[in-house]
Amino acid sequence: MSIKTRSGLPLQRVYMAERGEGERPGEFPFTRGRLSNPHTRTNWIQRELSGEGDGRRSNEQIRYLLDHGQTGIDVIGDAPTQSLLDPDHPLAREAVGTQGVSLCRKQDFLDLYKDVRFDEASISSSVPAFFALAGLVLAARAANFPFDRLRGSILHGPLYTEDCSYAWHLPVEFRVRLALDSIEYCSRHMPKFHAYLEDTYFFSESGLTPIEEMALGFVQLRHLVRKLVARGMAIDSFAPRIAFLLNCGMDFFEEIAKIRATRRLYAKMMRDEFGALNPRSLSVAITSHTSGLSLTAQQPINNVVRGAVQALALVLAGVQALEISAFDEAYRTPTKDAHIVGLRTQQILDLESGAAKVLDPLGGSYFLETLTDQLEERIRARIDVLEAMGDPETLSACGFFREIFHRAMEEAQHGVERGELSVVGVNVHRMADEEDTLLRGVTTCKIETCHRHTETIERFKRERNIARLCEGLEGVAVAAAGSENIVPAVIAALDASATIGEIATTMRSALGMPPDLFDHPLPNRSSGNRHVA
Repeated sequence: MSIKTRSGLPLQRVYMAERGEGERPGEFPFTRGRLSNPHTRTNWIQRELSGEGDGRRSNEQIRYLLDHGQTGIDVIGDAPTQSLLDPDHPLAREAVGTQGVSLCRKQDFLDLYKDVRFDEASISSSVPAFFALAGLVLAARAANFPFDRLRGSILHGPLYTEDCSYAWHLPVEFRVRLALDSIEYCSRHMPKFHAYLEDTYFFSESGLTPIEEMALGFVQLRHLVRKLVARGMAIDSFAPRIAFLLNCGMDFFEEIAKIRATRRLYAKMMRDEFGALNPRSLSVAITSHTSGLSLTAQQPINNVVRGAVQALALVLAGVQALEISAFDEAYRTPTKDAHIVGLRTQQILDLESGAAKVLDPLGGSYFLETLTDQLEERIRARIDVLEAMGDPETLSACGFFREIFHRAMEEAQHGVERGELSVVGVNVHRMADEEDTLLRGVTTCKIETCHRHTETIERFKRERNIARLCEGLEGVAVAAAGSENIVPAVIAALDASATIGEIATTMRSALGMPPDLFDHPLPNRSSGNRHVA
């Protein structure tokens, strides 16, 4: 199908230098794009992060978005789920379903994905990866859908999750093992699934610069890839299904250049350091979530504009999937109104703006090409500095990365307070509270704690087959204490009515830790090397 401007001027899919020289999209090192001819029915997977209440309530959100044109699914778990706690845990009861969906057992996943067409939508989630993987496999099995045809992704952040996200209270070495086991399992049984999504989004929201974000992302990715190769896995057996989930802030051109530099760095790394041969091992898929940190509680209508600006940067950079942080993020997980605004923003960019008609439309810009080169050089240099500090797992255990995140948080906040970073509605162009009314009623609508689900879980635990449960948990204990891949044991335990909290406490017990860390204070971390490079 020919493409043209509104005036009828014909457009090429790709534009090159006058003599046709230079890199083309889909060619090494993939600066200009992963594919030479994207073939999806939209130019990128369009989705909005959802999750609220229990699995049934969140299923309603998913189906609403799919009915309105969403082409992928991304679900976020609530705070207890992210922390490996069941809803009936004393510290979880008041948070159930308020910041995402409560998922703790097999039935929750069946409710969540009820009537979802696995052959039509990719399934991703911001839920502990080993648990999300087990739940998705069981949901596909219940729907008689072959899980070797499942598409989607799971997030891994074993080095950083304890320091800037929800704490699992598992040793870093074991968190790394859970990531490796999940990737290995998917590479053998789920070839269409992105088993390793390197999630730089969650830790970059601490206020990191794009250079620091990508350097830390590559440090973690390189560490896990080395570990997988050390297990005897061929690089081309898993690298084609690696992807990045990046943040996108308000520095429009730097964010575009960051994505272009990331593709280039990744391609060179995979070819030159790891010896990958498969072209798909060299061309990394990139998905991105617009920055929640950039959104404000003041004048929430401005957040619609921020989301649109960031989404446009991502479209011009050629990402494979996109999510827009909802305008009410400063207050809550998205309302229906916020969901539809985010989705319609993507659809307008796709169908009306013409921004995606040409691949890498800013390629060749003196400014952007220079910025891309500079970011590649700076990210590479920062990787070298961080890796020279020592083993990443040791650095994680001694609090090295935590200091980086905490410093970034402080500097970002101080930048706003000192006026070095302008934020409209916060430190410039402020409004009196009585004037700041646009979208205020929608954004401040409160999410009630899902006590009903807690009661359901308490009843479920009383009525299940205890002998079958114990057998499933024993399998987790044996696998955790041994060296076999733990994913099949987690799947079996979840199928045998175990919950996320019980699986986590079983893992801790097998590792010689107190089962419930909230009843046993964590030992002080080793002082280690606290110097931040």
